[in-house]
This record gives sequence, structure tokens and C-alpha cells, in this order.
Amino acid sequence: MRRAFAIVAILVAGYGVTPAQAQPYPDKPIKLTIPLVAGSPITALARAVVQPLSARLGQQVIIENRPGAGTSIGVKAAAAMPPDGYSLLMYGQNIAYLQLLHPDLGFDPIKAFVPVAPLAAYFHVMVISPALPAKTLAEFVAYAKANPGKLNFGIGLGTMPQIIGEYFNLVAGLDIITIPYAGGEQVRVDLLGGRIQMNVGPPTNLMGLIKEGKLRPIAVTSKERMKELPDVPTMIESGYPQVGFHPDVWQGILAPAGTPAPIVEKLNTEINAVLRTPEVRTSLLRLGVADIMTMTQREFATFIDGEARKWPPIINATGFKAQ
Repeated sequence: MRRAFAIVAILVAGYGVTPAQAQPYPDKPIKLTIPLVAGSPITALARAVVQPLSARLGQQVIIENRPGAGTSIGVKAAAAMPPDGYSLLMYGQNIAYLQLLHPDLGFDPIKAFVPVAPLAAYFHVMVISPALPAKTLAEFVAYAKANPGKLNFGIGLGTMPQIIGEYFNLVAGLDIITIPYAGGEQVRVDLLGGRIQMNVGPPTNLMGLIKEGKLRPIAVTSKERMKELPDVPTMIESGYPQVGFHPDVWQGILAPAGTPAPIVEKLNTEINAVLRTPEVRTSLLRLGVADIMTMTQREFATFIDGEARKWPPIINATGFKAQ
């Protein structure tokens, strides 16, 4: 018996495989870190994906929310995890400028992670008060230039709408006063009350008020017009391609640098398979997703390289700071 065991051990060693390595991946639960609060829309997106992904992998994918310090706490924690495929990070466009906003971060997030697979992309719509005489983006720009310092732009502090709105003001040469808010809900209240005249937000947050005629949409940041707002042109159509950011916001799965390529490829394959199922697509569209993104691992890496070139100049131009 001992001799037989010794022969098996020699054969295993000869193939360069240890008993632990011979276990198929994954053979235990996987932790997915989200650097945002548990009740965020991003967490809802994750939940819609991880349940079917867990079924496909045969192991549970457990969400762990680690918010704080502008997402840097969760990102730091995920970057320090072992690169074994059992610790992942769900993150987005912030990876391109997190280090710019937090110079004391201590590492480059893009180098600290390997792209696995994207999940979804979002865009925004610019709205103004119907009390203004402007009906189009061009008319709004003309009105704002004729009334410098008299219009207010309400933003959720430290959000992508702030980046979009302030960059638009810069590109269009406007003097619109930025009014910061703790969240988007109070922005909409004050917009309806006439205390601010302009806002940028996700279509899902604004569509009800738009349909009721309480807000006037004048542009969308996507590449193509919204099906729900076919008469509202894109920023690109309106002559502001610099603000045609689409995707403005995206979310994807990353793994600590050094994670074995076969594991990354397996995760990419399974995530893409999940995103192609009708049930998941329906769930994500209900959550306000504009585009469901499926890419190879290499395509996703190229996409992130593009984001790393796109966002820093915009952040620097607007003077956007970590809040």
C-alpha cells in the first residue's frame, strides 16, 4: 500500500501538480468587495449578477461592502488580498482617477488589479427648469451667457454628475454657480422649487419628472439618443463632443494583480455567460443600466487603458477634488 501511494505521489510530482493545485477552481466561496454602502444601486447591480454566477461556478460569491474615504478603503483592502481568484473587486471608472484624488493612496489602482470582465455602463441626462425660456441646449447656453452668474447648477457632491456639469460649464464657457448637495434627492426638490435651474442625473432618477413636464431634458451624454427621449439630442449632436463621455459610469470585476491567467479567463467566460441570459439582462435594464457590457479579458484591459487616458485631464481641468 505504501509503495502504491509513493508511486502516485511521484507521478503527481512529475506532472508538477500538487494535490491542492489539482482541485478545480473554484473549490471554496469567492469574496466580492464593493467599496460602497450596501444600499447603493451598484450593490443592487452586483446582486443581480452574483446569484446566477454562483450557480455557474458551483461556489457562492459573497458580497462584502467596504465603503469610506471616496471608495479608497474598499479598494485598498481588495488590493491587499491574495491573488488566488477568491478575492475580487467590483469597481468602475474611478480606477482611472482614484490616485489623482487621493495622492496618499500609496499605490496605482490600475497596476494593482487585473481586469476580469465589465458588467454595465450608464449615462446621464441634462435637465433644466421649464421656467427658463430655453428649449434646447444651444438656447440654454445662449441664455446662460446672457445671464452670467445668475443660474445655479445643483449637484450631488463628489458625484459623476458634478464632473459632467462642471466640465460642461468649462467647455461651453459658462458662468453657472455650482451648488453642492449631500445627495440627488434634495437637488431635485430645489430644482422643482426654482432655487436651482440645471441638473445632471441618471435617466432613471429624472424620467418621472420629465414625463410630468416638471423638468425639461436638453441633452444626453450617450452616443445615441434614448429610446424613451427620442427628441432629445446627444451632447455630441449638440456640438459638445467633449462631454459625450459615454460610458460616463461603468462597473466591472477586477482581481488583484498576479491572479493566474486561467482563473481570470474562467471568470471572464462565466460572467459573460451570465450577462447574456435573458433573465439577467431584464434585471439589469430594470435597474437603469444603459448598456450591458460583454468583453474578452483583453478587450476590457484595453478599455481601462482608454479610461486612464480620458479622465485625468477632465478631473484636472475642472479642479474636481475628493470630498
